[in-house]
Amino acid sequence: MAENTQFDRDLTREEKVELLKIARKTIEHVTAGLRPPDFPVEHEIFKQKRGAFVTLHKDKELRGCIGYVVPIKPLLDTVVDMAEAAALRDPRFPPVTPDEVDDLDIEISVLSPLKEITDINDIEIGKHGILIEKGYHSGLLLPQVATEYGWDRKTFLEHTCRKAGLPMNCWQDRGTKILIFSAEVFSEKDLGLKQ
Repeated sequence: MAENTQFDRDLTREEKVELLKIARKTIEHVTAGLRPPDFPVEHEIFKQKRGAFVTLHKDKELRGCIGYVVPIKPLLDTVVDMAEAAALRDPRFPPVTPDEVDDLDIEISVLSPLKEITDINDIEIGKHGILIEKGYHSGLLLPQVATEYGWDRKTFLEHTCRKAGLPMNCWQDRGTKILIFSAEVFSEKDLGLKQ
């Protein structure tokens, strides 16, 4: 399947910087009531279909986070869509206002394809994110969440179940699918674009 060759390399620093600039420019536009600008495709990898999340922090607190798990659009379009959604449509927060934009630290997580597992020992804390699916319920936590909170595998699984609106031990049920993925996570702060 030639499709998977698209995941055969990490993003370069230059590509990461460009994606962060695209996300910031998108947020500046949409919070001002404008459409996102049209961005030229500077790098071939931006044309590849990839899942990605855009996470916004303000004063080290979460201010928005939305993403596509499944690679349904080219990476460039996914980052533009998710930057707009994280700024304006995260149901947990009011929309970002234009005067908040300068205070945001933007983080992007570019995802690998999902892989179903049957042995929870396949989950590497700090490397893998988890998607739990059971019936019509699903919940996802990015790899960095377990690291930030110091969770072990079991706690990470329990919180992913809770995110899915399911009992915390649902990961042990037959009929529950556990899928893992890895993510390249980078932020403006990490790359020195922001103090």
